[in-house]
Amino acid sequence: MSGSIVNAYYTHTSYSGDAGAGAGPLGLGDGHGDGVSNITTGLLPNYLSVSGKTRQNDLDVGFTISINPGASTTHSGVQGSQQENRQAFLTFGDASWGSVKLGKDLGIFASDAILNDMTLLGVGSGAGSLAGNTTTLGRIGSGFMYADWKSQVAYTSPNWNGFQFTAGVTQSWDAVGDGSELAGGVFTPSSSAYSTGRGGSQPAFEGKASYEWTGDVAGKVWVSAISQKVDNLQAVNGAGAVVALGSERANAWDLGATVNLAGFGLTGYYYDGKGIGQTLQFNRGFDATGKRRDSKGGYVQGTYTIPEVGTKLGLSWGQSKLDGNSADAFSDLKDSMWTVGAYHPLTKHLNLVAEYSQSKEELNGATDLEAKAKTVSLGAILFF
Repeated sequence: MSGSIVNAYYTHTSYSGDAGAGAGPLGLGDGHGDGVSNITTGLLPNYLSVSGKTRQNDLDVGFTISINPGASTTHSGVQGSQQENRQAFLTFGDASWGSVKLGKDLGIFASDAILNDMTLLGVGSGAGSLAGNTTTLGRIGSGFMYADWKSQVAYTSPNWNGFQFTAGVTQSWDAVGDGSELAGGVFTPSSSAYSTGRGGSQPAFEGKASYEWTGDVAGKVWVSAISQKVDNLQAVNGAGAVVALGSERANAWDLGATVNLAGFGLTGYYYDGKGIGQTLQFNRGFDATGKRRDSKGGYVQGTYTIPEVGTKLGLSWGQSKLDGNSADAFSDLKDSMWTVGAYHPLTKHLNLVAEYSQSKEELNGATDLEAKAKTVSLGAILFF
C-alpha cells in the first residue's frame, strides 16, 4: 500500500458581487446567498491506493489501483458521498530504456502545474459550491487547466542526468458547452445557441519534458502540450435546430519553473491554448459557429519553510482567461484567485493546514458582471 491520504477541512465562504455571475465555472455564489460553511475534503480527495512492483524477465513490472471517497455529505439519510476511482494502471520497463504505462492515471499535459500548486495540501477555491463532492478546486481554473485522470498509453524515458520526457496517447474527450450563454450572465447551457463536439475518431496526443537539478539552488523546468481532433461539431440555434459545423483541432502548451534556495521556493507557470476551453479541458472551447476560442493563464507562487519548525508559509496568485470571438456577445471571461496559506508538519505524516483564498470571476461584454468568494479553511491532511 502506498500514497494513501485522509484529509478534511472546515471551510467558510462568503460571497459578494453580481448574483448573475454566481453560477460560473468556479461556482461563486451558486445559490448559497451571502455565505456557506462546510466540512469537506480539500483539493486532494481521500486516497486508498494499492501498488505493487516486481522484477520479472529483466523487466520492472508494477501496478496501482486507487479508490477515492470524499469526506462530505450534504443531505440527511445519505451517507455515501461521491467516490472516484482515479488510478488503475500497469507499468513495465527497465532503467536502461524507460517504462510504459497502460491504464488510467493523471493526464500528461498540465500535470506539473497542479503538482507544484501549494493548495494541493489545502482547499483553494470551490469550497462553498462543491460540498458533497470528492474535492474542491484548489487553483484549477484560476491559473491552470485541470490535467484530470485519463485512460492512456504512455512512454517515459530514462532519467538522463535530470532530463526526462513522457509521450503518450490518451482517450479523446467530447467538447461541451460553447459558452454563448455567457452573454446573459448565466453560466449554464440554455435554449440559446451552443455547440458540442465529439472525441473518439483519434486519440489525444500529449507530451512533456523536464529538467530537474539538485544542490544549494535546486529546481525544475518543464514544458508540456496536448493536441486533439474534435469531430462532429454542431450547434443548436435559437430555434432548436441542429447545425453541423465539421471538425477542428484543439491545442495547448505550457511552460513552468520552480526554484528552491535556503527554505525559499518560487514557482512560475504559463499556459496558452486554442479550443482547450476553461477550467476543464474542452469545456467552452468552441463558439456557436464551431470556431476555437483562445485560452491563456498562469500563476506565481512564493513559499518559505521556517527552519527547525518546518512550517511552510505560502502566497500565490493566478488567473485563467477565456477570450470571446466575434460571434460572441462577451469579450472575455476571467477567473483569478490569490491564496495565503500555512502548512505545518505536526508529525512526519500529519500536516495542519490554514488557508485564506479570494476568488474573483469577471464576465466582460455587453453586460459586465463580477462575483467574489472569500474562503477560510482549517483542517489536516494525513499521508500514510
